[in-house]
Amino acid sequence: MDELRKTLKIIKRKYVPLIKSPQTFLLLLTGMAGFMSGSCPVHHIPTMLAAAGSLFLAISGSTVLNMWYDRDIDAQMPRTCERPLASKKLLPRDGFLFGIILSLLGISWAVLIDPFYGAVVFAGLFFDVVIYTFWLKRRTAWSILWGGISGGMPILAGRVLSIGHLDWIGIALALGVLLWIPTHIMTFSMRYFEDYQLAEIPTFPSTYGFQTTRITIAISSVLAALTMGAAAYGIGMSVGFLRILIVLSSGLLFLAVSSTSRPSEQLNFGLFKYASLYMLSTMILMIVDMM
Repeated sequence: MDELRKTLKIIKRKYVPLIKSPQTFLLLLTGMAGFMSGSCPVHHIPTMLAAAGSLFLAISGSTVLNMWYDRDIDAQMPRTCERPLASKKLLPRDGFLFGIILSLLGISWAVLIDPFYGAVVFAGLFFDVVIYTFWLKRRTAWSILWGGISGGMPILAGRVLSIGHLDWIGIALALGVLLWIPTHIMTFSMRYFEDYQLAEIPTFPSTYGFQTTRITIAISSVLAALTMGAAAYGIGMSVGFLRILIVLSSGLLFLAVSSTSRPSEQLNFGLFKYASLYMLSTMILMIVDMM
């Protein structure tokens, strides 16, 4: 019993933080929203649970591999220097094996559920780990575009598994997430501007300036809200839930536009927090409406 407690403590301290639970949960929720946008969950519970399991493993695996590769820059930033790999509490070899195992299990499970669904899940992991993290993150501020594409893959995968093919609604849902990513990431990169400077990671604020970044966020927020609204209408969201979505979108747009005319660190951080709440609430609305 003591050995089991010790093992669980090690897992909690060294391995669980690698998964980034809030980020993983939000992406998993988008995948479930995508699945439920085309299927009544009551009649597809086994498939839904299998999709949730495979997505959780694949998303977690890609996140761990990102942390493994970025352990050197994480060690330079005060915000991330205490992460298990950055602080050397966990050996790089162990972190890499953990990420590979989770990724392989997630992709393999997804392919067994449905090959097309598995291909979309694999594409998300490939764009996130290989294109975004390994290749572009340290080279260009535009790496965020590829990170956004990978962020849109879970909801697209869920939709594909649900209806068996690719349609405009699935593309709109993925595009909505992609367009939401700049609001989430760019506000974050402004808040932790000095950290990214220390690690020499190119960001929109460091490359194009804060005001251009704020304008980009505002434009992206408008497009994200419109795209999500179109997708919600396409899946047949009820009028009551659509009204709630409009209110949520109005709040996002108000904060994004306000940040360009009355910029402040407090408003920027408020927009960052609200952007996460907006996406979380939008996904919950879609899930509840389809139940």
